[in-house]
Amino acid sequence: MKDRKDDQTVSARRDFLKLSTLGVAAAGAAAAIAPVKPAEAAEPEGTGYRETAHVRTYYETARF
Repeated sequence: MKDRKDDQTVSARRDFLKLSTLGVAAAGAAAAIAPVKPAEAAEPEGTGYRETAHVRTYYETARF
């Protein structure tokens, strides 16, 4: 004879698998509905090295 605990465990596993399947299907549908547009690449304003504020901060902390 089966224990009641075994029936609850099997039921819990089945419920989990049902919900996980629905979650995967929902994620797939969301991905299909709203395609992601690639971000446009920013045009570089100039070429070469530029010492900006964050670079100066790095130099100060690194003691260069």
